[in-house]
Amino acid sequence: MSFWSQFGLQEGITAIGMEVQGLYDYGMLILVLVFSFVSYSMFKVLVSSFSSRVCLESQWLEVVWTVVPFGLLLALGLPSIKLLYMMDEVDIPEVTVKVIGHQWYWSYEYMDFRGGQYSYDSYMVRDSSLEEGNYRLLEVDNRCVVSCLLQMRVLVTSEDVVHSWAVPSASVKVDGVPGRINQVGLCFLYPGVFYGQCSELCGVNHSFMPICVEAVSGKVFGDWIVDSHNGDVNVSGGSGGDGGYCSMVLSAIRYVVWGTLKVIGFLVGYYSES
Repeated sequence: MSFWSQFGLQEGITAIGMEVQGLYDYGMLILVLVFSFVSYSMFKVLVSSFSSRVCLESQWLEVVWTVVPFGLLLALGLPSIKLLYMMDEVDIPEVTVKVIGHQWYWSYEYMDFRGGQYSYDSYMVRDSSLEEGNYRLLEVDNRCVVSCLLQMRVLVTSEDVVHSWAVPSASVKVDGVPGRINQVGLCFLYPGVFYGQCSELCGVNHSFMPICVEAVSGKVFGDWIVDSHNGDVNVSGGSGGDGGYCSMVLSAIRYVVWGTLKVIGFLVGYYSES
């Protein structure tokens, strides 16, 4: 997260975040060089007598001041285009997390796991409930738990107005639009707790729907998701890890039976009329 008197971007904690930080440093280097050259040229112009008896025209100089800016733009544009395609690329995900924006809280759903899904809501912790070491307006009651060194896919959408799921340390900012799903790939490099906030004006409490992502090791994440999934199934009336699968089978059977009855009723009515 950001600290007082900090210059530059936050430290990248994902592969894309490291690339973005490297591109920022590279662009700042070129910017400083260009600014230094322009400042030196302006200083020379200010202290000169604005006369020259030697250099009246120079084709070589015109070529230089045309080619050099083109080369600088190319040096900035090519890495930017490469990084843009890298940010849009989502490899084969091992875990899928669906993020749903509400006024004014977030919901997280973990899919691709044991034939079912596990979901919960995340609200901001009030000032009166903050513990020592927590950050005001950034701490939540249920963090978004992810695994390190695991390719993840984050699906972002909204139920009411446009929200934006943004975590600066991960170089992620995805808009949640009602009726649409946007996706982004994530791969955290090391464990930690990382904060963000909704980055789209979404109403009166826009400032009070923070994002808190906790990256843990693969073993801890596996134990957490298994325990949470089993607990969610037990609460909903299932037994063990087969509750989600059984409910899906029963739903499929119910829809098949209902559709069969509809077809039979249609055929009976058609032949009775004829």
